[in-house]
Amino acid sequence: MTHQNNHTHTLILAPGEGRLYPCGTMTAVFKADENETDEKYSVSEWWLAPNSDGPGAHLHEANDEVFYVLEGTVTFLVGEKWADAEKGTFLRIPANTVHDFKNRTGQKTGVLNFFIPGGFERNMPAIVQWFKDNR
Repeated sequence: MTHQNNHTHTLILAPGEGRLYPCGTMTAVFKADENETDEKYSVSEWWLAPNSDGPGAHLHEANDEVFYVLEGTVTFLVGEKWADAEKGTFLRIPANTVHDFKNRTGQKTGVLNFFIPGGFERNMPAIVQWFKDNR
């Protein structure tokens, strides 16, 4: 894999800009990933249509995640508990913690995600394909 050394350059993206990944009723927009951050972290937005599920319960063995609710109320699973998180809520989910998120409201919702260290974006083409195959 070839990496451009873009991590030393300023990055400014307008709203909606980034690498777009459609995942069924969920859309990911990657703002910065390993190419821009020297593999230290990746930053993405995750937008969910009204009354829709997220990625499904999962964990990351070696990565912490930070979520910040940008819009609406997102329901998060952390461990074995579901909790509603309204706009402005901050969550840090340590490695090896089962988590998920979904939109149980009638409005579009969104979260900002920091994946530490970076590299999650390598999975996105396969994730997009999974959602296409499993509509």
